[in-house]
Amino acid sequence: MISATVGRGAVLGAVALSLLGVPAQAAPGQARAESAAALPAPDTAALREVLRSAVAQGAPGAMARIDDNGAMYTAARGFADRGAQRAIHATDRFRIGSVTKTFSAVVLLQLMDERKLSLDASVNRYLPGLLPDDRITVRHLLSHRSGLYDYTNDLFAKTVSGFEAVRDKVYTYRQLVDLSLKKPRTDPPGTAYSYSNTNFVVAGMLIEKLTGRSVRSAYENRIFKPLKLNDTAYVHPDVKIPGRYARGYLTPDRAGAPLVDSTEQTASWAQSAGAIISSPRDLNTFLSALAGGRLLSSAALSEMKRFTKVNSTTAYGLGLRRRDLSCGVSVYGHTGVVQGYYTYAFTNKDGRRSVTALANTSNNTTVLNTMAGTLESAFCGKRSNPKRAKAVFERTEDVAPTVVRH
Repeated sequence: MISATVGRGAVLGAVALSLLGVPAQAAPGQARAESAAALPAPDTAALREVLRSAVAQGAPGAMARIDDNGAMYTAARGFADRGAQRAIHATDRFRIGSVTKTFSAVVLLQLMDERKLSLDASVNRYLPGLLPDDRITVRHLLSHRSGLYDYTNDLFAKTVSGFEAVRDKVYTYRQLVDLSLKKPRTDPPGTAYSYSNTNFVVAGMLIEKLTGRSVRSAYENRIFKPLKLNDTAYVHPDVKIPGRYARGYLTPDRAGAPLVDSTEQTASWAQSAGAIISSPRDLNTFLSALAGGRLLSSAALSEMKRFTKVNSTTAYGLGLRRRDLSCGVSVYGHTGVVQGYYTYAFTNKDGRRSVTALANTSNNTTVLNTMAGTLESAFCGKRSNPKRAKAVFERTEDVAPTVVRH
């Protein structure tokens, strides 16, 4: 069933589309290539097809929300809860995984704005003796150029058994760093991009040291409350997602094995690298505020956008990804993987159009790559070039990034 509503609207059935308001025109002088007014209209039919494909490929459900300078579009397909047969809805909360890294980076860049932190200072200046190399800087952490080994490669080399071993475990930050330091560093500091959750665990330690409070307090007081992100929470080490939410389903490594309900977990293995819970509305609000200059000074936002090329379509700044789409538009945000959830959350350069999309499964790279199509649908519309859009096929995730998935 497909429905469309105008006004406040409700999402009906397993697949739904709502449209609210009319996009305003861009102000004179704005860059046409990046402003929302210059973007083609979202291709909502293609968006629904992406979600349909993700469900056909093994995700119990998939949904997305586009906020476009006053207009809002939502689409959903499949189930938030397989047992109860409850349809997934674009208002559901979920675990956002590594999109958390952007929140952590914003807090540290705010501390830089407050002159409590220097990006090019040694991490050991603030956390004496923590790391084995004084050359590792805060910038190296936030850009994944520290060379610190990602401990999740070992925790989750085996998907289900690895998850079950940590589902109820509560780690300290230091324990996670120690897991990393048992292994050699991947590269000398500053010489190469190598995605590592360890970097953002150390970022959490920096936040707590420099603020004198928990990361939860920092997120709440600096981001959640000012932006009125009422669906967003950092509940670690509690295992439940508050409010209405989509359950997460982990795909086993063995083909044909049943999905594992991975909803309830401490997410303690991730913490400031991946433990926030949110909703599409809140993530779009956050990214629009970030790109629009409401969270950081222009100097700090410029630092965040000093990108290192990762592959032909992706670059990484400071806790921020840039994706270069087939139509020539670049978008900014992060992907997120935590057991049972794949998230894409991105905005355009001025923050006037944002999209958040979720599939409630993981360890399924076919679904992961299919969901990237939500960006093409949202920002390129009918100008999307399918061949170019599929040129890069990801076979790794933000969790255990050196483990090749199938």
